[in-house]
Amino acid sequence: MSEAFDIYTIIFLVLAVFIILRLRSVLGTRTGHERPPQDPYAPRDRSPATGVNENVVTLPKRRGTEAPLETAGDEISAADRWKGLVAPGSGAEAGLDAIAAADRRFDAESFLQGAKAAYEMIVTAFAQGNRRELKPLLATEVFESFSSVIADRESRGETAETTFVSIDKAEITDAELKGRQANVTVRFVSQLISATRNKAGEVIDGNAESVIEVVDVWTFAHDVGSSDPNWKLIATESAE
Repeated sequence: MSEAFDIYTIIFLVLAVFIILRLRSVLGTRTGHERPPQDPYAPRDRSPATGVNENVVTLPKRRGTEAPLETAGDEISAADRWKGLVAPGSGAEAGLDAIAAADRRFDAESFLQGAKAAYEMIVTAFAQGNRRELKPLLATEVFESFSSVIADRESRGETAETTFVSIDKAEITDAELKGRQANVTVRFVSQLISATRNKAGEVIDGNAESVIEVVDVWTFAHDVGSSDPNWKLIATESAE
């Protein structure tokens, strides 16, 4: 009986040693240098070279919590904001600021490009007596004035010829917001050939062969609350 007991005891001891060795091979042993349990709410490891967490994508801050983009000392002045578009010393910057604030679609550079295209179209259509092309580009009073001049010319049998050579300069000289109406005045400096002929085809005004410099100051208007993005000519004057 004692012999059987010793055999069973030895068997259990062998099994116990075997189990302990298996556990050590799977779990390993503590050496004092083990990493502590990871805090799930703590930041991930940062890159040792840059100190930046490479596994984290920074989300944009909520509106109202971000730091200001500019300090008062770094704020862009109105003169710099409209530089190259406004005639120096014209004082039109404040008006452009007001228009841009009221109409987020307004872009002064795009406006000037459109104004130059409209200027050439209107001058050419006026010379040709093309009322249909003029009407959508002009305010009612301006259209009536242009149409009256065309009618007088037609009644005398006269014809006008205008050939554009170039528009050398287009600068904003004035801008204002009056209620919902934005008014922007542009000074154009152009090179063109212009002449008026009588019934016999003789030149009675201008020169059909010479290029002359023409300076015009035109004012365009637009309703900032309208879905129609087009501007119309509301006033014209010649300038030296």
